[in-house]
Amino acid sequence: MIHEKAPAKINLTLDVLGKRPDGYHEVEMIMTTVDLYDRLTIEGAKGGKIVIKSSDRYVPDDRRNLVYQAADLLRKRMGMRDGVTFTLDKRIPVAAGLAGGSSDAAAALRGLNRFWKLGLSLDELAEIGSEIGSDVPFCVYGGTAFASGRGEKIRHLPAPPNCWVILAKPDIGVSTADIYGKFDLSRAQHPDIGAMEAALGDGDYGGVCRNLGNVLEPVTMEMHREVAMLKDGMERFGADAVLMSGSGPTVFGLVSQEARVARIVNGLNGFCPEVHAVRMLGGRNSTRLD
Repeated sequence: MIHEKAPAKINLTLDVLGKRPDGYHEVEMIMTTVDLYDRLTIEGAKGGKIVIKSSDRYVPDDRRNLVYQAADLLRKRMGMRDGVTFTLDKRIPVAAGLAGGSSDAAAALRGLNRFWKLGLSLDELAEIGSEIGSDVPFCVYGGTAFASGRGEKIRHLPAPPNCWVILAKPDIGVSTADIYGKFDLSRAQHPDIGAMEAALGDGDYGGVCRNLGNVLEPVTMEMHREVAMLKDGMERFGADAVLMSGSGPTVFGLVSQEARVARIVNGLNGFCPEVHAVRMLGGRNSTRLD
């Protein structure tokens, strides 16, 4: 039995450049991992089965699950038939814009690499992960990175200055396909990704705060007023900077002073069912996290 952690990610920037011939959107993003984890336990299973057990009843236990897909793909790629059981302790909210499913798949790849003693590098695991989902390669590495293409091309960046991150997910579901379907490139206000990279390179917390940007945020806010209300509330309660992550609906706030964290969390708890106060994670994943 082994254990693997699957950290959530947030988007410091998210830009959409257009639609690709393959149906995906061309994106440029800067993402970083935060200290909110799902936990994956890996054991053997008889009969070559892939078994998924989850603490969250909304998580599928069949081929729809990205953990299942990761195990199946890795097994086929390596010419294996071994069975495996995954026990998934969900802490990351589902369908939240925090890449919980992709991070679980990445953790499955890293964990199985150890469990089956495959000796694959993170680069090799990320290449396999790109066949599962656009965010999986980033989640294999963790840390902070610029992602381009459909999200699978990764360039590593310095970690953001250390601060608190307050995550708040309203009690709604958001369809990523619907958000991208309503996105209008001609109306997009593109984030300054170069300025964000410079702020990260300089360790400039104020620069990071000033250059947060997500072109999908106005689309989601127009469709789901709760997201706009949550962002407004987080700003009023004293966060230094606030942005929606991914296609939403989770909103995050950056806070440099610990004394303000409890006030913001308490204020949000009044109208938001899921609020987490976490820290930035500094570096990339190693081949083992436990």
